[in-house]
Amino acid sequence: MKSNTFIIFTSIGIYCAIFHTSAWSVNNFLMTGPKAYLTYSTSVAMGAHSGIEECKHQFTWERWNCPESALQLSTHNRLRSATRETSFVHAISSAGVMYTLTRNCSMGDFDNCGCDDSRNGRVGGRGWVWGGCSDNVEFGERISKLFVDALETGQDARALMNLHNNEAGRLAVKATMKRTCKCHGVSGSCSIQTCWLQLAEFREIGNYLKIKYDQAQKLEMDKRRMRAGNSADSRGATAETFSTVLATELVFLEDSPDYCVRNASLGLHGTEGRECLQSGKNLSQWERRSCRRLCTECGLKVEEKRTEIVTSCNCKFHWCCMVKCQQCKQVVTKHYCSRRDGSSPNTTRRRNRGHKR
Repeated sequence: MKSNTFIIFTSIGIYCAIFHTSAWSVNNFLMTGPKAYLTYSTSVAMGAHSGIEECKHQFTWERWNCPESALQLSTHNRLRSATRETSFVHAISSAGVMYTLTRNCSMGDFDNCGCDDSRNGRVGGRGWVWGGCSDNVEFGERISKLFVDALETGQDARALMNLHNNEAGRLAVKATMKRTCKCHGVSGSCSIQTCWLQLAEFREIGNYLKIKYDQAQKLEMDKRRMRAGNSADSRGATAETFSTVLATELVFLEDSPDYCVRNASLGLHGTEGRECLQSGKNLSQWERRSCRRLCTECGLKVEEKRTEIVTSCNCKFHWCCMVKCQQCKQVVTKHYCSRRDGSSPNTTRRRNRGHKR
């Protein structure tokens, strides 16, 4: 009894830590999943959290930077928008849950799940056969659907959009899997290989879905048929629209708001006060242009701030047993978006260059 009580409180502690850092309704996943699948809830929570972190990484230097206000998943839980950004949130969250469930399954964390050996022994191609321990993505997909898709109870266009993007996220996990092989043969001749499928790094899935985000399609609904409400004709119009899009592609219904400007009702903070990059080693072209994107094109100026930081350096080990370090001072220069003198925020005319995050 004591052991079971400890496990329960440990799980609660994990959930509370995640909820505290994200303010995101991960608990919706845990409440909607069947009771029989309670054993997977820790993995679901961790997977959802990994999706949050990857979203923030992918949009660090964008006007929309995956704020916590945007991380409500279900249509009945205050998520009013159906924008391109919403599509990414659903896809990366769904992918994160499936990814973690699959990985934990292959690691033996669940009693009723293990490696996918369904293809073992079959010829996969010239000089190689299936074998080893393939990651069980079918299991991860099945269980993640039970938790994530259960959030959508409606049949309207927005619910179908969310379900479509959930599926696109799961398909991204499959599309990025890697084939890993081991050689066999006399004296390492590698006359035949045994191969299995492994999950890619989650960062690769994030990169894959970011491309899908840039290519996301806006669906135009038949408004005349949609006016019929929850009728068969309305549902048919919605289904027809979604049937024209590949399952791997992200879709959205509404244009994005102006992310340059603060909008309290939408939970948007604008770009004033945001940090941007002007110089540094190994910066991508997109990162180098972040000051122009976040500041200049939003009617703000780039302000340079210098900060002195103190770190431990030149550490030496002294016998016995002490490490002594010097205190080194370094001036760090950072750049921020700030309001132009004597102007109200975001009054400068911005050039329209398609969707801007």
